[in-house]
Amino acid sequence: MSQNFLKTLELTGFKSFAEKTTLEFKEKVVAIVGPNGSGKSNIIDALRWVLGEREAKQLRGTTLDNLIFAGTAKRAGMSLAKVTLTFDNSDKKLPLDYDELTLTRKIDKSGVSQYFWNESEMRFKDLAPILAKAKLGSRGLTMIGQSQSDLFVRSSPFERRMMIEEVLGLREYRLKKTQSENR
Repeated sequence: MSQNFLKTLELTGFKSFAEKTTLEFKEKVVAIVGPNGSGKSNIIDALRWVLGEREAKQLRGTTLDNLIFAGTAKRAGMSLAKVTLTFDNSDKKLPLDYDELTLTRKIDKSGVSQYFWNESEMRFKDLAPILAKAKLGSRGLTMIGQSQSDLFVRSSPFERRMMIEEVLGLREYRLKKTQSENR
């Protein structure tokens, strides 16, 4: 039996996760369930964000600094939000020469957002093709949040095409084409 591709999700200061919280995925995940207010939607938002989502409204916020834990009556707010995914890359699904990879995204109160592969800083423009090759992205049909079960039906023809291309692994080639056209 092959190892699960996604090993862990670590959240620190992200939305309702003030304390460092690590979720281990020993099996493939089909759904996240729990009582109201337990952070299920925030987990999906964290996954979307670390995989490159840039629009605050897609993450149920008005601005990206809404992603940082704002504080409560008993606990001060944080100055930084950080989400880390750890992947088992022994089958080289991600085209990098490591058996284990960590992808981290951080944002601070000033709005500066940074990406890191195995703790080395990277631009999103360089990261996107790597994620596309592994069929990972912030949108599409890989993560369907609450009240989004009709996402595909409600989408415009262009949005549907983008979702299908992501699922089929064609996003990688669209990114290459766009980069070539821009040059």
